[in-house]
Amino acid sequence: MDLIDSIILGIVQGLTEFLPVSSSGHLELGKAILGDQTVPEERLLFTVVLHFATALSTIVVFRKDIVMLLKGALKFKWNDDLQFIMKIAVSMIPAVVIGVYFETELEQLFGGQILLVGFMLIVTALLLFLADKSKNTTKSVSFKNAFVIGISQAIAMLPGISRSGATISTSVLLGNDKTKAARFSFLMVVPLIFGKITKDVLSGEISAANQNFTVLSIGFIAAFVSGLFACTWMIALVKKSKLTYFAVYCFIVGLIAIGISIFK
Repeated sequence: MDLIDSIILGIVQGLTEFLPVSSSGHLELGKAILGDQTVPEERLLFTVVLHFATALSTIVVFRKDIVMLLKGALKFKWNDDLQFIMKIAVSMIPAVVIGVYFETELEQLFGGQILLVGFMLIVTALLLFLADKSKNTTKSVSFKNAFVIGISQAIAMLPGISRSGATISTSVLLGNDKTKAARFSFLMVVPLIFGKITKDVLSGEISAANQNFTVLSIGFIAAFVSGLFACTWMIALVKKSKLTYFAVYCFIVGLIAIGISIFK
């Protein structure tokens, strides 16, 4: 992988992690278009680096919220801050179960499954279209909602299903406030990303030996900067009910991916 590829994939990851168009699906398409020749270990490390970058960009954007939540939780009272953290913990359960017990089966869905990506992008488009038509409310995410949203997050492990699109859409369709839905969606994934990174490092699957750290660093910076932009922009778009544009985009890209897979 050269520097140009690293920059392109970093930007793709940074934008699509937050914009509801599926980061995993676009990375698969990007690798297919760029002719990814990296070996599995190099590909895994690069993917981990990009996800770490977007997790950090989430922390930067929501730094005030995170500090407030931690301060509230440290009061050791059943207040709104501690309840919010517990809701995030509840939302993580489905994804953790899938990640622990079906990791091998899930990994088999990656690596050039362009037809699957295409169909899943169309599913994402339908979710976004339905969510954009929902009326806004002032309702906050409940514990029951958190678990249902967590199921959407687990399903979004499929390449082509947008994690942010699925979780925000599910939350909005459950009747929650759109801004609160976006905030919950972005914060709920941070502990999962760090948990997955920790697991991969401790398992020995990731090796830093013989790696091109220049390529990794450039990819990290590209994902981090584009992630900051996309996260901030997405919050504003959800609030203004502008998801239909992304629904159309996902539908078109999905059809293109299906066409490429069938006629290549």
